[in-house]
Amino acid sequence: MRYFLSLMIVLAIAVPSSGADYSRAAFKHWSDLDGDCQDARQEALIAESLIPVTFETEKRCRVDTGLWVCPFTGMVFTDPGVLDVDHLVPLKEAWRSGADRLNPVELELYANYLEDANHLVVVWRSANRSKGAKDPSDWMPANRAYWQEYLRDWINVKWRWDLDSDPDEKEAISKLLSKAKEYVRGDKNPLDK
Repeated sequence: MRYFLSLMIVLAIAVPSSGADYSRAAFKHWSDLDGDCQDARQEALIAESLIPVTFETEKRCRVDTGLWVCPFTGMVFTDPGVLDVDHLVPLKEAWRSGADRLNPVELELYANYLEDANHLVVVWRSANRSKGAKDPSDWMPANRAYWQEYLRDWINVKWRWDLDSDPDEKEAISKLLSKAKEYVRGDKNPLDK
């Protein structure tokens, strides 16, 4: 628990921007930054599959099958067509939190970042759509056993990219971390009033 509380210290507090000037196109995503014909989405699918993936063609550019467990739900999948590669800290949330200060090269790197295995996460697309651009004060995964890891990774992504957190977000993360053991066991949601 001490580790999580020390992580909380690194979150800079700021009033988020409205995001009115946000454009998803500013984040050039699913780029093939290493030039191997597999874009960042395919690379994430390959990295997170629990078994060796198969490819659509001999060129090995697009994943055809694999085995993934969605950390948001705990559900198991073999078809990448029903999966999204989620930016753990969503693009719009990142923009509102300070990514608007990044240059175009940095924005593309953020959108395709593979150096941290928890920056891009393979999840069931329905779960990803329910999350949208929400932060932990408004949305948490249905899989309670993943909450501590989700929050740790959220904080790490924010810290790595020097992104701010708004007061509601930081308060929610603090409450969730302090009560994580109880909630993982199935007790009351610490965000409930």
